[in-house]
Amino acid sequence: MLSNLDKYDVVLGSNSPRRRELLNDMGVRFRVEAIKGIDETYPANLPVEEIPVYLARIKAEGHPLLPNELLITADTVVVLDEAVLGKPISEKDAHRMLRALSGRAHRVISGVCVSTKERVESFADTSIVHFAELTDEEIDYYIEHYRPLDKAGAYGIQEWIGNIGIQGINGDFYNVMGLPTRRLYQLLKSF
Repeated sequence: MLSNLDKYDVVLGSNSPRRRELLNDMGVRFRVEAIKGIDETYPANLPVEEIPVYLARIKAEGHPLLPNELLITADTVVVLDEAVLGKPISEKDAHRMLRALSGRAHRVISGVCVSTKERVESFADTSIVHFAELTDEEIDYYIEHYRPLDKAGAYGIQEWIGNIGIQGINGDFYNVMGLPTRRLYQLLKSF
């Protein structure tokens, strides 16, 4: 599948092991080239639904493309009550975020940008995640054993906390992992 991509040197512009795994599982041959030095701030008045696409496009602009390259960049945000929960800056901050998410539903929005020299396409995908009530002991266990400081909203759904704490998901599970694979597949078929 996706033999149309054979004409490209596909580049994943991300250090995320989850995105690498998902793209590999899609059967895409690619190489990783993390895009460094990107300012990931966004305009304060930007609607939360537009933030991840804005950041994915900024990442794409930070990579000068060769004629045969196809670049995939992405960004994911966790949104609770219209507040964006980024990556926690400390274990205390991770605990605060997980406590806020406990027993509540929140949105996970991933933005994806696919670029070549001739074409740039981007989209966002939203999933609603419903967390069960978490005890402080469960939150502390997760933080100590899984070190979620590199994850938006301080959790990875594919980890222990997803197994014990997620009551349900409306939308794409893989979107919550950081790459909405079904929509990306459909887009890649058009290149």
